[in-house]
Amino acid sequence: MIDPRLLRDEPDRLRASQEARGEDPGVVDALLAADEARRAAVTRFDETRAEQKALGKQVAQAQGEAKAALLDRAKQLAAEVKVLEDARAEADAELDALLLLPSNLVEDGAPRGGEDAYQVLEERGTPRDFAAEGFTPQDHVEIGRRLGAIDVERGAKVSGSRFYYLTGVGALLELALVNHAVSLAAANGFTPMIPPSLVRPAAMEGTGFLGQAAENVYRLEADDLYLVGTAEVPLAAYHMDEILDAATLPRRYAGYSPCFRREAGSHGKDTRGIFRVHWFDKVEMFAFVHPDEAVAEHQRLLAWEKQFIDSLEFPYRVIDVATGDLGSSAARKYDCEAWVPTQGRYREITSTSNCTQFQARRLRVRMRGADGEVRPLATLNGTLCAVTRTIVALLENHQQADGSVRVPRALRPYLGRDVLEPIAP
Repeated sequence: MIDPRLLRDEPDRLRASQEARGEDPGVVDALLAADEARRAAVTRFDETRAEQKALGKQVAQAQGEAKAALLDRAKQLAAEVKVLEDARAEADAELDALLLLPSNLVEDGAPRGGEDAYQVLEERGTPRDFAAEGFTPQDHVEIGRRLGAIDVERGAKVSGSRFYYLTGVGALLELALVNHAVSLAAANGFTPMIPPSLVRPAAMEGTGFLGQAAENVYRLEADDLYLVGTAEVPLAAYHMDEILDAATLPRRYAGYSPCFRREAGSHGKDTRGIFRVHWFDKVEMFAFVHPDEAVAEHQRLLAWEKQFIDSLEFPYRVIDVATGDLGSSAARKYDCEAWVPTQGRYREITSTSNCTQFQARRLRVRMRGADGEVRPLATLNGTLCAVTRTIVALLENHQQADGSVRVPRALRPYLGRDVLEPIAP
């Protein structure tokens, strides 16, 4: 939710942000009209209520016919006050509903344009030259089959397309990645969390996932609950309707949870393997910070993501996501994209977003400063490990000519081996 003061004081800035996202700037005019209507309704109610109170004092002092006339007027005012009170409530509700429509104000400096207008900030590591090594790389599906690690056929049989089983060393590899990610997060001051994966509508709407992302959300209609697509949702809602002491900020949480996504609109994309699936597990970082610290915290989250990926020893790059490709809650987002050898391109494996005060306003998460002032804080999120996509990058980049896969040094203590050996020809 945007700051109402921004709407009143800088509507052109909000219009420009909507346009940069490729969204309708006309919602700003609708909001201005609703805000004006609400303020007018409040003024009319307050003036009439004040007259009613003043009349009550006059009635107490009047006598005879004068008192009877005042009582008649009091009845009229009572009826008017009730009508104006209803009008004020209706105007409040209309404004509140419209305030949910605009996306977050984009951060200055974010690349303007559509999905392909991103800026590459950094490339780390060098893709292997498999031809020079004398063999053709296999994709993660074939590698996983050889290792006895991935079974997409039975996943489809049991649950449908875009489902899978991780078996044997595949299951152990997930546990190794999760433990490594959680250990890294804890070492950097995050509180590990295992949050619920079913949430109420208020949590889903508060984080912005019932707007442009609603088509990818699974809903259990009989229970009016939603399956989360990321632990960001329950972590953001953890302090919903709370006032936090500003002296206790930042508060950082690392949540491990299953994630569920319908993948609507992705027909025909990444249909092979486990890169784009309906369910996967993920370790997500989430931070509640003072608004003045949000930009710096965003850089810290990106640094922790890079620390994790660096430890896995495969090439990747960092991009500054264009405004037209931002989620509704994000003011700015950085993606880390791993090199996938068999696709010959970089693919997203993590992202981190600065949501400024947008989610906090919707979830009513506020902070109280030393001066006693209460106001919204800022929230940020960052993926530390999206398991399936990380497995794709790891298997393909560390495969060997003999069919084995080298285990990165950081994962060896968790897996108890240096190499994943094939179990089938």
